[in-house]
Amino acid sequence: MEMAADIEVRTAELSDIDLVAQDACITLEALREKIAREEVFVAARGGERAGYARVEFWWSAVPCLSMIWVLKEHRGQGVSRALVSHIESRLLSAGHEYLYSSSDAGEPEPQAWHRHMGFRECGFIAGINTGGVGEIIFRKLLGDERAE
Repeated sequence: MEMAADIEVRTAELSDIDLVAQDACITLEALREKIAREEVFVAARGGERAGYARVEFWWSAVPCLSMIWVLKEHRGQGVSRALVSHIESRLLSAGHEYLYSSSDAGEPEPQAWHRHMGFRECGFIAGINTGGVGEIIFRKLLGDERAE
């Protein structure tokens, strides 16, 4: 997929809280802290906010894409690729080699997205989700543009 030229990615600001708090997987207080640490990113397409992504650091050192969300009307337009590419660039410049992520083992669409974006399965956590469903762990070599 070719990235659209009209997509811009930037570090989230507090004024983006209405967009980046939609998933309810994080408290507003924690989200404000992540915004201050520049760990939340917003993509705009044609000047309109189109999606966001959030990065966590496992053990305070290992980067993990913990959330990525693209508004329905902007899906299939390269927004998620632009977000991941921006995050990759930042992490590479900070000396990181990999970006991790994960997906509920019962959700095939997010798993396919990870593979499409160049992530490879590298682990599994059994029973961590509701109903005892496991979580598939993915890893992406930063700077590797090969994707399925």
